[in-house]
Amino acid sequence: MMLAAGAAIAAIVVVLGAFILVGRTGSSAPPGPSYDPTSLPGLQLGGPPWQPETTNLRARLALIGLPALTAGAEALHTHQHLDLFVDGKQVPIPADIGIDAAQGFLAPLHTHDTSGIIHVESPVVRTYTLGEFFDVWGLRLTADCVGGVCTGAGRIMWVWVNAVAYSGDPRNIVLEAHQEIVIAVGSQSEMPNPVPSSYAFPAGL
Repeated sequence: MMLAAGAAIAAIVVVLGAFILVGRTGSSAPPGPSYDPTSLPGLQLGGPPWQPETTNLRARLALIGLPALTAGAEALHTHQHLDLFVDGKQVPIPADIGIDAAQGFLAPLHTHDTSGIIHVESPVVRTYTLGEFFDVWGLRLTADCVGGVCTGAGRIMWVWVNAVAYSGDPRNIVLEAHQEIVIAVGSQSEMPNPVPSSYAFPAGL
């Protein structure tokens, strides 16, 4: 009986240990996309300014696995702020990313104005990433490129979240409430100084 009880306890410990390990591994980084982000229809591969590409928005949403909503959803509702710099100049974030007013639908990830505020308005509670936002936008984002602006020939690319340098693939940044995300491509002397560490979100956001 004691041997059997001991074996049962050991099995429970192993199962719990495996559960904890899987939980930690799963929370460290979101899974990679099940689609090829570099082959999305309408992907912008040139230089700034970049437009809110909506001609192929519905097709991109289908590939990304995001719904085309008829109204904003509230199961998950958060906001982030994005700053983009290219060669020392701030690039405007366009209004209506992820919104096709003519067709009457919007993506769970979108913008309403040119403030740089990302709106996450989701019908389900799930993890969203910066890569998905750029895919909705229709703008290439990799570890080396924003659109057609890439590293090399004196250009480097730095990414910060709340003024803390992010060394991984920026596509994997998990969107969390009230983040200040900064992406800069240019020479070392053209990096923002100081790096924005926060954003004054309007009341209610």
